[in-house]
Amino acid sequence: MEERDVEKIYRSYRRRLKDTPLSFIRFIYDKINWNDRLIGIKGARGVGKTTLMLQHIKQNFEHTDQALYVSLDNLWFATHSLDDLVEYHYTHGGTHLFLDEVHRFPKWQTMLKNLNDDYPDIHITYTGSSMLEIDVQQGDLSRRQIVYQLAGLSFREFLAFECGMKVPACSLEELLQNHVTIASNITDQLKILPLFEKYLRTGYYPFYKDTYEGYDFRLQEVVRQVIESDLPAVEDIHYVTTQKVKKMLMILAERVPHTPKMNDLYKELETNREQGLKMLYALERGGLLGLLTTQMKNYTSLSRPDKIYLDNPNLMYALSSNAHIGTVRETFFFNQLNVTHELLLPRQGDFYVDRHYLFEVGGRSKTFEQIKDVPDSFLAVDGTEVGHHNRIPLWMFGLLY
Repeated sequence: MEERDVEKIYRSYRRRLKDTPLSFIRFIYDKINWNDRLIGIKGARGVGKTTLMLQHIKQNFEHTDQALYVSLDNLWFATHSLDDLVEYHYTHGGTHLFLDEVHRFPKWQTMLKNLNDDYPDIHITYTGSSMLEIDVQQGDLSRRQIVYQLAGLSFREFLAFECGMKVPACSLEELLQNHVTIASNITDQLKILPLFEKYLRTGYYPFYKDTYEGYDFRLQEVVRQVIESDLPAVEDIHYVTTQKVKKMLMILAERVPHTPKMNDLYKELETNREQGLKMLYALERGGLLGLLTTQMKNYTSLSRPDKIYLDNPNLMYALSSNAHIGTVRETFFFNQLNVTHELLLPRQGDFYVDRHYLFEVGGRSKTFEQIKDVPDSFLAVDGTEVGHHNRIPLWMFGLLY
């Protein structure tokens, strides 16, 4: 491959690198061991995977041509070979390769395995849809790689991104024991409730700062791309199925939190139980739905969820014509804790966390009536800045990552 063949790729890479900001870096950055030879970063569309890789290059490579960033959905690959590009990069002193949108590449697992084997001196970092699953029949990557999952902005990260307020992440145990002190330190410096309301509407996806009045439309476009582009790239499905998946999402968006009568939903979608469950769990893996069950999920044998939410409050405001505040609160709690904790649907209360703590979510007037006399039970209360005892402000559950 000649220099003129790769000039466009390198020019695009340098331009993107130049425009990459370093003022705010996601929580997962310091958790990644960037010295590993094969690193995967999965996440829903729009949460900042590309920016994360470019920030790493910008901060750590004095000679940026030692690294190469390329998106595998680039039209350049319609007439050029990835193998030839990697060979050119390697023979010209390249040591690191950053591959974006890897799920758009046919037999991506085999491709990564071959690159990892054929170029033992090259470090490879790739990003892909949160729908990606490792298939051992296509070249087992599980022994070769470390995979990290990137969620959307936590409320803690939003405070740093929006107004420079750097609050350290805390564990759930620290929050339950010291929430009054933590809340007082934060609320002494800023008015937290207006910021929390803004976060619920527009703060989960980092691109909110670039969209101004068009955030809902941008988010709807993200949803469309997940269903029409990412899903077919990962699953072998046809156009008709993607339309049913889209219809399912919009039906559920108007009904969440939904305790599903699945047979009625299957009839409405003109599908059967097996296909209906596959669509539900695909929407969850794509970062569009949150599925709550009374028992830990078994992804090898799909079962009916006991309660269905949209993945995050921003999606509720973008997709639903009537985002009920009670549902918004529950969705926020589920979304923020689901990153690092196990959540189940209890018989009493709203959420059973790590099979130890029981939570009821509500507004300022919420009482312990529904969970009284239950050990390790707590209220997550909206509309209040500082709590007391087992009554904790809802916004504080966004400080966990």
